[in-house]
Amino acid sequence: MQAYVLEGSFGIDHLTRRERPLPDPGPGQVRVRIRAASLNARDAMMVMGVYNPRQRLPLVPCSDGAGEVSAVGPGVTRFKVGDRVTTAFFQGWVAGAINRARGATALGGPLDGTLAEEMLASEEGLVATPAHLSDEEAATLPCAGVTAWSALVRHGHITAGDTVVVQGTGGVSVFALQLARLHGARVLVTSKSDEKLEKAKALGAEVLVHYGRTPEWSAAARAFGGGQGVDHIVEVGGAGTLEQSLRAVRMGGAIYVIGVLSGVAASVSLVPILMQDVRLQGVLVGPREAFEAMNRAISAAALRPVLDRVFPFDEAKAAFAHLASGSHFGKVVVRMG
Repeated sequence: MQAYVLEGSFGIDHLTRRERPLPDPGPGQVRVRIRAASLNARDAMMVMGVYNPRQRLPLVPCSDGAGEVSAVGPGVTRFKVGDRVTTAFFQGWVAGAINRARGATALGGPLDGTLAEEMLASEEGLVATPAHLSDEEAATLPCAGVTAWSALVRHGHITAGDTVVVQGTGGVSVFALQLARLHGARVLVTSKSDEKLEKAKALGAEVLVHYGRTPEWSAAARAFGGGQGVDHIVEVGGAGTLEQSLRAVRMGGAIYVIGVLSGVAASVSLVPILMQDVRLQGVLVGPREAFEAMNRAISAAALRPVLDRVFPFDEAKAAFAHLASGSHFGKVVVRMG
């Protein structure tokens, strides 16, 4: 079977397609024939050596994949050959709180990931694919979808009428927009592209802010929240946007820290966090039970993820380059076969 392997050193140029032996599943393991894998910012950072410079190589990148079970090992009871499945980001985090042991079971680093025609997974690290979704659509769910769900639902307990700011239109942000609307919330989206803002409007965004023309977008967000600020902010920018988020959030509101696209270190006054009872919540994807809860909601609403572009397996490197360009709206996917 074929797989893309990061060998020797980091960088897209060192991502090499290799023939590998077909793996045999051991006790509690499932072999999955991957039909599609999606790319996340984390995957690109892992390949470039930015996410974890101490990551051991060789490594098969990517955490998100969907396909069908091709073989099962001894003792497997959750799935059978032919079942359609999607990988969970953390193979060992089923429920409860995150800890170091569970955090060390992420696909695409430290564990080999999904950019392969076949892979081994723990039976506990897979979920059933929603019947209405294609494999390409399902492959977008494990990281970006679950992260957005964890922020707004698992941590935020979002409800109808809440106000939400979503930064940008990448994978997590578009899922946050869709899931917020699914719960009856109102959404403000920021972007530096008028074309992307129009696409966000078509998905239900109520207020659109071009942050290139309006870098102080917090004023618009406070107005959107009735002059008091908004209930939830999906913070994917990081250091460069956190100050605006603190100005935009209401007293008692929450900022979900998910990305670091504009930097990792910021000088922030603690006074507004303290005096306004603001919650800064880090979001590290989520457990399998959150994935399964999200899938129930997605299935009930027949929600479909937004695919920006699907690349053939032969063009996986081009898919990484497209992701790095920042031109995508929604998810970038690699189709196997």
